[in-house]
Amino acid sequence: MKPAPLLVSLHLPKTAGTSFAETLRAACGVGFRADYDDLPMQHGTWRRRRDAVRGGLALRGRLGADVTCIHGHFLALKYGIALGPRPVRYITWLRDPVQRLVSHHAYWRRDYDGSDPAQPLRNRMLREDWSFERFALGREMRNIYRQYLWGFDLARFDFIGITERYESDLDRLAPILGCEPVVAAALVNPESGDDGYEVEPGLRRRIERHHAADVALYQRVLGRRSR
Repeated sequence: MKPAPLLVSLHLPKTAGTSFAETLRAACGVGFRADYDDLPMQHGTWRRRRDAVRGGLALRGRLGADVTCIHGHFLALKYGIALGPRPVRYITWLRDPVQRLVSHHAYWRRDYDGSDPAQPLRNRMLREDWSFERFALGREMRNIYRQYLWGFDLARFDFIGITERYESDLDRLAPILGCEPVVAAALVNPESGDDGYEVEPGLRRRIERHHAADVALYQRVLGRRSR
């Protein structure tokens, strides 16, 4: 009998991945593993990509059959390398890129004193007191989706959910999880109301141009979902 495919869940920052982790824990039980050690966006492009390749090679042949689900912040390529021919299903969630950026900026500023040496970019942002505009239009956070998907074909994903449609998309995911989904009690943008964060229209247009690759990816997935 062939082993069941291992589930690899890529948690793109501020896409309700923390809530989704609770759903995966409930569905996968002792087979669930969290992988949040890489902190990809804390480092520049070269180091981020190098670490993903090295991490994937280091894990090759080391993931036992007892591991049935991996969820966290990492470049998707890491597990593309690590798992080789092992059956695997990849899943992730996307969120409107502008709303995601506002949430990310607010999160990095909230309840943190800038003292963790493992988070150099976040520390720099706090030290230099970046405005949201600086955060969103700088090169450091440009096209985060594409950064996490470097070297990894989008077609390899078995499921891509939309965070703004979390509960209905979770129902679509249930057959892949092989269980009835357990919706974690958490809201996207709980502090901003049902309509999300307000962003001045001119600034939104500038952000969308700056993050054109992520906007195009998000729109592509929305279009695929509607079809």
